[in-house]
Amino acid sequence: MGTTNIVDFARRDEMTDALTELLKTGAQQLIATAVEAELVSYLAQFTGLRTDAGHAAVVRNGHHPARPFQTGIGPVSVRIPKVRSKDGTPVTFRSALVPPYVRRTKTLEAALPWLYLKGISSGEMAPALKVLLGPDAVGLSANTVSRLKRDWANEYEAWKGAELDDEPIVYIWADGVHSGLRGEDDKLCALVIIGVTARGKKRFLAIEDGVRESTQSWREVLLNLKSRGMNAPKLAIGDGAMGFWAAMDEVYPETRHQRCWQHKTMNVLNCLPKLSQPKTKAALHDIWQAETKVDAEKAFDLFIKTYEPKYPKATLCLQKDREELMAFFDFPAQHWQSIRTSNPIESAFATIRHRTKRSKGCLSRDGMLHMMFKLGQCAEQNWRKLRGFDYLAKVITGVTFKDGIETTNPDQITA
Repeated sequence: MGTTNIVDFARRDEMTDALTELLKTGAQQLIATAVEAELVSYLAQFTGLRTDAGHAAVVRNGHHPARPFQTGIGPVSVRIPKVRSKDGTPVTFRSALVPPYVRRTKTLEAALPWLYLKGISSGEMAPALKVLLGPDAVGLSANTVSRLKRDWANEYEAWKGAELDDEPIVYIWADGVHSGLRGEDDKLCALVIIGVTARGKKRFLAIEDGVRESTQSWREVLLNLKSRGMNAPKLAIGDGAMGFWAAMDEVYPETRHQRCWQHKTMNVLNCLPKLSQPKTKAALHDIWQAETKVDAEKAFDLFIKTYEPKYPKATLCLQKDREELMAFFDFPAQHWQSIRTSNPIESAFATIRHRTKRSKGCLSRDGMLHMMFKLGQCAEQNWRKLRGFDYLAKVITGVTFKDGIETTNPDQITA
């Protein structure tokens, strides 16, 4: 019994699709026309060369044997023309469209590691592609996928050393992402930082291996970012149970702190019995969903008075980060939805947790880190700009905001 989980269609070899066959025929004709145009352009440079008898010195000389070329619609047969020199000058025609020794399109090559990222293992790659591209899909072995995955390591190392002084970073989100590993009792703790630029574009700044989110590990990450040219962000958002904050105070002491309300809510509710959690959760929502900081402070005080007699542990968990939980009120209201929580990291790495389960812990530490990097790049392509990104310039220049509204005159604040 096979171990693959790829379900093949019965009589796949005999299945025909008129539209696919039409596309293949059209693609084959289009490639032949394009290669012929390349040949004409190549021969044009030898127009002035003549033999002693007055004939063209460089002429066509038939075609190379046809070879299959894997594309997204299946294999397409390609014949590359040959040329010959009559005066002994060595000449060789090479098509830029179909280079020598290339057997598949670049988009298909790129799709192979992405299929792996989405849950298809190396050993199952060939059966999966035969289902997608037909029984003639060859040359797509597990070794091919492994070779392509090795490129991730080079891309990751180059990305880690890239300069970050092209645009100022306004906000950053930080969190630790834990994933299982092969042959190791502990989990990989990837220290992840996402930043938003002055133009509102979100980007990964760091995805690095750490030791249980320790202060030293976060210090190394932040010092590396600083050495690459990253400025001091205006606000940092993250969970309160990390060594990240102590490291931030050392490396970027001028950056303000914002605790993640989603994590804080879960931590507070864990200190309460289940029957009390729905009502308590609503009381916590009244704090961070308040329209003004004054209303939030009143709701905060009410929560402490209500639950401190019975549940002092829950109120202490909330009270210790009071100032950091309220920081978002001093930034544009258009950004509140994004800067109150570390959801950008949580949502981006939900796919990684799914992929880890599919692979059943069969990845090495470096392999997992590289997978996180590639999945992060995939997520970046679908991210939208920060809502209200036109206010980021004002945040950078130090414009004051009160309850999310810009204050242009100090007298207006006292009024």
